[in-house]
Amino acid sequence: MTTTNTNHGVKLSQAVTSIEPSGIRRFFDLASSMDNIISLGVGEPDFVTPWNVREASIHSLERGMTAYTANAGIMELREAIATYLDTRFNTTYDPASEIVVTVGASEGIDLAIRAVLDPGDEILIVEPCFVSYAPLVKLAGATPVPVPTSMQNNFEVSVADIESRLTDKTKAIMLSFPNNPTGAVMGRKSLEDLSHLLIKHDLVVFSDEIYAELSYDEGHVSTAAIDGLWERTILISGFSKSFAMTGWRVGYVAAPEEYAKAMLKIHQYSMMCASTMAQYAALEAMTNGQVEMDEMITSYRQRRNFFVKSLREAGLSCHTPGGAFYAFPSIRSTGLSSEEFAERLLLEQRVAVVPGHVFGEGGEGHIRCSYAASMSQLEIAVERIAAFVKSLDK
Repeated sequence: MTTTNTNHGVKLSQAVTSIEPSGIRRFFDLASSMDNIISLGVGEPDFVTPWNVREASIHSLERGMTAYTANAGIMELREAIATYLDTRFNTTYDPASEIVVTVGASEGIDLAIRAVLDPGDEILIVEPCFVSYAPLVKLAGATPVPVPTSMQNNFEVSVADIESRLTDKTKAIMLSFPNNPTGAVMGRKSLEDLSHLLIKHDLVVFSDEIYAELSYDEGHVSTAAIDGLWERTILISGFSKSFAMTGWRVGYVAAPEEYAKAMLKIHQYSMMCASTMAQYAALEAMTNGQVEMDEMITSYRQRRNFFVKSLREAGLSCHTPGGAFYAFPSIRSTGLSSEEFAERLLLEQRVAVVPGHVFGEGGEGHIRCSYAASMSQLEIAVERIAAFVKSLDK
């Protein structure tokens, strides 16, 4: 008997149907179906998780540590996170009540949004930004309000930009520095200037600091370390980028107790706990992973310097990213949209990048290039990019 596939009876929420699939994944999927591709598209370290971290996970399995952990994560890991945040970033948290281990920083972002925002609330989001922020806000029934930045100001956000978009519905702000996709950083002076406005308007601050360790020219300053902001900040971070642990899916949120309790409530119903063996790996990374991290940071800094210089020599304007592992060059001089540039570069030169518009309207006219690829691949990639840009002049 032949059956006809229809959509009768399929009932999807308006919130889900209203959001678009990730623009990053579309280009990644296209590139994965082609040969001889150099991918600068996905934000993932090319380093393998250090052996001692992998061994810690294996050892936990050998010891039979396969049961659920506490919802908030194993206490040893939370204690290690608290010590690390205090020592490295001068932010103090109680591991028993103010830290929750999550399934990657991505879950931490979702928990923060759902714990704080109600339908009808507005949240300011500094753009260009990570692609998941606005969709997750919409899924929570709230409204994302973009605050655009530009290359002319090194993609830094100003107090005036934020103040001009405040309404009586504004409840929170999303900050992400070092930034994905621009690599922009926010120094202490800028954060201190902004803090007065945030306190005045009683805003909750979601501070995505997943790239905090990858700061190349000056040390990262945590939002929570600024006077008056600790009590209103939810700090979101994890192990994926700085410890080369993307596939392990371990992150954390650190926040004042009432915020942490609210996020834990959601986490315990939706996830129960992060993977047990991954938590033991994260514990090893946090306590004995500094040497390997420093080596990766040194390598990324070298790659950044080479890649940005090469993009400029190819004829593309590009600011120097202070952190993360992305360059965000302007392609406006080519006359192509970011989508057209990225698609033609992929098809004609076999280099995968991400069109800037997927990171918000302010990203149009740019492409995101991850330099978390080997130096040999970066050298070939810039040759191909230069050849493509030159071909557009003919």
